[in-house]
Amino acid sequence: MSRPIVPGPTYAEMRDPLLLPEELRRRAVQALDADEQDPVNLFNINWKRTGTQVERIVLPRELTGVDANIVVLSGRHFPSGSMKVGPAYATLAEEEALSGLRPGAKTVIGPSTGNFGIGTAYISKLKGYRAVVVMPDNMSKERYERIRRYGGELDLTPGTESDVILTLERTHSEYVSKPDEYVVLAQFELLPNYRFHRHVTGDAVVQAVRDLGNGRVAAFVSAPGSGGTLAAGDHVKSLWRDSVVVALEPRECPTLYRGGQGQHRIEGIGDKMVTLIHNVFNTDLLMLVHDEDTVRGMEALQSGTRVLVERLGVAEDAARGLVDKFGPSGVCNVIGAIKTARYLGLGREDNVVTIATDSYDRYPSVSQELYRRVGGKPTDDMLEMWARSAFLGASLGEILDLNQGRHHERLQRMKAELWTRFGYDEAYIRRMVSQDFWDQEYARIPAIDRAIRELRGW
Repeated sequence: MSRPIVPGPTYAEMRDPLLLPEELRRRAVQALDADEQDPVNLFNINWKRTGTQVERIVLPRELTGVDANIVVLSGRHFPSGSMKVGPAYATLAEEEALSGLRPGAKTVIGPSTGNFGIGTAYISKLKGYRAVVVMPDNMSKERYERIRRYGGELDLTPGTESDVILTLERTHSEYVSKPDEYVVLAQFELLPNYRFHRHVTGDAVVQAVRDLGNGRVAAFVSAPGSGGTLAAGDHVKSLWRDSVVVALEPRECPTLYRGGQGQHRIEGIGDKMVTLIHNVFNTDLLMLVHDEDTVRGMEALQSGTRVLVERLGVAEDAARGLVDKFGPSGVCNVIGAIKTARYLGLGREDNVVTIATDSYDRYPSVSQELYRRVGGKPTDDMLEMWARSAFLGASLGEILDLNQGRHHERLQRMKAELWTRFGYDEAYIRRMVSQDFWDQEYARIPAIDRAIRELRGW
């Protein structure tokens, strides 16, 4: 039996929390720390901690080795501890507002390698749905624990991050095929993910640099994951057409780079496919990052405060401010941002923006695995070497300019070859070649927001 909906924010309110009633904002802010599972936390789904300022980290130049400002948006204060909760909420909210979905009517399915699945379980808990997360069976144990904490069930597929295609196949065969029983928050293919990141994350990227350098975004850098986060680059390019959008991949699995496949350790970034919602023609550069650099770099930031201060010259307050802030995918993005600044020859007035999707709290087991590989906890010499190699030593190798040759067309063909297997019409996929397709989907937000407001009654 279906039940009334639990109300949540519009896209506009996620972009600018000040549009919410003051009393509601006050209750939401209190609940974020006091009661994570209070449904009012839905109104904390924004980059601004339900206030006015985007949470950002401006990395010290002693760590990056480049003149440009490397700015990291921190997603750790979203409810559930990751910004992935945003597209999970947006997809479910659109289903309720536009398709009449109600709690109790169907089970919510979240295909994921971790953070989106956590977000799916969390949003379903707050809104009163049963949730099943489909994900690989060899991810960090912290991810499974958090999904279960929110009442989510697990349907595990074989493999690791590199085997997300098996998760996609299970999702379509077992759940998409039964629309009367399940609603699938299909992050790799449904456009609420694109809309959330273009409208909400894109604006946060711009706001994060208003008072830095020249106030512009020279480049936006992110590993694709589902492809949603890169949509923030569409917003940036709508303001500054010469801004550069950079996608990152593991060196160990360079699928977009050259059609390669393989296993890697960077939890939180998708591979072995071009996701349906990736606007490939708006991506300018593609870079590879070594997976071990991301894990070692994470450990250097987490455990090497004294080393960063005494051996690299980082200010102590800046070094302490990096503790607990990064997982492997966030470090991957930082390395890519440094490579971007170096490759483009950016100066002190230029800003490169990237994302830390989550934080260290879901990766202690990854650190333990690193210790086993290197024979124990790292020494100061090792931490210094890792920091210098991952950050100061970020190379200019393995960078592909997608605007040269016919790389965009190649990626578009890869997209069509995959997604026609899952029932998408070739003509629909061809429409994605044009920016008009993406702009039209983005332009739906005001109408969707009206439907959300009408449904909640205020």
